[in-house]
Amino acid sequence: MARLVAVSNRIPLGDNPSGGLVVALEDALRTSGGLWVGFSGETVEEPSDDLAFHEGAAFGRASFDLTPEDHETYYLGYSNSVLWPVCHSRADLMRIVPEYLDGYRRVNERIARLLVPHLKPDDRIWVQDYQLFPLAQELRKLGVTAPIGHFLHIPFPGPTDCATLPNPDELFTWLSHYDLVGFQAQRDLDNFAASARSLSDFAQLSEDRFRIAGRDMRAGVFPIGIDAEAFIAEAEGAREEDRMRSLTGAQIMIGVDRLDYSKGIPQRFRAFQALLDGDPSLTEQVMLLQIAPPTRESVDAYQQIREETEHLAGRINGQFATVNWTPIRFIHRPIPRHELAGLYRQARIGLVTPLADGMNLVAKEYVAAQDPADPGVLILSRFAGAAEQMPEALTVNPHDTADMAQAMRQAIDMPLEERRDRHAALLRCVLDHDVGWWSAAYLEALAQARA
Repeated sequence: MARLVAVSNRIPLGDNPSGGLVVALEDALRTSGGLWVGFSGETVEEPSDDLAFHEGAAFGRASFDLTPEDHETYYLGYSNSVLWPVCHSRADLMRIVPEYLDGYRRVNERIARLLVPHLKPDDRIWVQDYQLFPLAQELRKLGVTAPIGHFLHIPFPGPTDCATLPNPDELFTWLSHYDLVGFQAQRDLDNFAASARSLSDFAQLSEDRFRIAGRDMRAGVFPIGIDAEAFIAEAEGAREEDRMRSLTGAQIMIGVDRLDYSKGIPQRFRAFQALLDGDPSLTEQVMLLQIAPPTRESVDAYQQIREETEHLAGRINGQFATVNWTPIRFIHRPIPRHELAGLYRQARIGLVTPLADGMNLVAKEYVAAQDPADPGVLILSRFAGAAEQMPEALTVNPHDTADMAQAMRQAIDMPLEERRDRHAALLRCVLDHDVGWWSAAYLEALAQARA
């Protein structure tokens, strides 16, 4: 079996690495004697000119450090102040600085140089996400002929957003060096084709084959899943002491999102406010638990979304709270996975309402965690990639406050039989298209693309 080499922005460290991508790649890495390469998370003034190898996992792991300047320009700069907002339809938040693009190119060139001495002729290379778009081009320059695939975990921008980049044509040149580019949703593949047609030297050869800048490549849709069976077991075994308590017996709505402007948390809070405004009988009968761990706090846009979210939560609680009930509980820190599983199972409503999202695995985790005999209701944004797979959820427009509030009311009132029917269909999707299915489907398509 050809060895799998995975490359991502961050490498999972520690003796027992965990996380969704680890679950997805571990089997293929372990069985092929594979290697995972990524950023160590450490910035140093003089990084090593070779990869650092780490023991303690079922597969090989090797990391590289970054200089503070490279972390600022490559990661915080071009990756997260240019590509991230553009891919999430927020070009207004983009910050174009020439040094950012220079740093992004430089770091990808360096990663390729570090990686090449450790590659074997029959390797398969799988590059993960937007921080590493140029990596295939840099590897090809160094003579690498192995199959190279890329998977984009976030949305791909349409032509109008893509045109706001400082280098849209170069983006498609980068991608043309991959044998296969994978997307979360059909929407993203459609945006890729439309943007490439508008902004590059492009021809569509078939449904999944394209010629860009004179090079033939394939692209396809591979919606990522979760380790469904493991998450079901975790939810079923959740400790009672980790459950949420309410003096009034209020039904729980839960949202779990990084505190990012793409997640639509302020819009969610305003919809909840409209729900309470429109029906005073819901006082003390329903509450919203929002778990929002911090992310990229040194970027201005993230400081602003934190201030807006905390202000809204305080205002709504001040308007509606009673001595026994707080309508919004806002937690701005991570919650352990085993506790989250129990909270999902306890919650009557799952709120997954991003303004833009690649997939959003919280939707799938919430469904997997439910008790099939008395399941909760998933409210899902039409702008999450998961919406293409999960039509049995209550689909909403997160920009429409009234639509969101109405869906909350519908979920609160939904009869048991309808909840069971919707949940059964959603659970089938989660089980049939789990994380193992995702990695196997992608790697099979990569083999076919190269053949």
